[in-house]
Amino acid sequence: MRVMRTPAARFADLADYPFAENFLDIDGMRMHYVDEGPRDAAPVLLLHGEPSWSYLYRHMIPPIVDAGLRAVAPDLIGFGKSDKPASIGDYSYQRHVDWMHRFLELTDLSGITLVCQDWGSLIGLRLAAEAPERFARIVLGNGGLPTGDQAVPRAFRIWRAFARYSPWFPLGRIVQSGTVSKLPPEVVAAYDAPFPGRAYKAGARAFPRLVPISPNDPATEANRAAWKVFEKWEKPFLLAFSNRDPITRGADKPFLDNVPGTRGQPHTKIRNAGHFLQEDKGPEFAAVIIDFIKKTAAQT
Repeated sequence: MRVMRTPAARFADLADYPFAENFLDIDGMRMHYVDEGPRDAAPVLLLHGEPSWSYLYRHMIPPIVDAGLRAVAPDLIGFGKSDKPASIGDYSYQRHVDWMHRFLELTDLSGITLVCQDWGSLIGLRLAAEAPERFARIVLGNGGLPTGDQAVPRAFRIWRAFARYSPWFPLGRIVQSGTVSKLPPEVVAAYDAPFPGRAYKAGARAFPRLVPISPNDPATEANRAAWKVFEKWEKPFLLAFSNRDPITRGADKPFLDNVPGTRGQPHTKIRNAGHFLQEDKGPEFAAVIIDFIKKTAAQT
């Protein structure tokens, strides 16, 4: 496996991203993560999706820390400051889950509040289902856990085809297309920063084709097994979807219908936010998470 590392100079003077670097060795690759707040505080694990990185949470990390919590935001392998296998074939859904399980083992996080969106939910929900002893509660925004048994939105099929065939793959502009707000040029540049060339984008190219869209997908059985866990999940589970995301619209309903931990929780619809609600409404989303943790502290 050929592995690439984005030059550090690409991350110099990023807008609103003052956080210290932390690195772990994951299967011979370097994984980067933000780790802010007291090490003995309750951890909030912030998992990004496609094609973003921990930069997505830059406006949420400070208020989470100010609330006395520990904010942990890793860059998935292939993204951000983490190392990047150069071939699309080096990536699989299971490998991403395995890499993140290793991250949890090395950091030994427990009592976790999982905050996940997009591919962060496909990976994060598997982590919670497969290692439930580490997790205290879950906040899901604009994400899901597909098994290939559901209909796929047209918007996602278009995105999947674009990622597979388009020779032009401008990741900063792709993030911009998933927000309601107009991103400043320096923010678009920050989303482009991890990817100085075509080979660095293999992970971002791979993700859309790894989403299970048929019942015989390689990830289907593992995701169905995870759903079996969630059908008995009593820990607090909050849905915080935005109102302007055509890809995940309605994806909260299966959780509301099937996960016991969602009952009686203060589910919220974040207004005037697109797919990347962290970018459009980061402080508001952070406030929802902090309030949920405080209200459910006695339940965990």
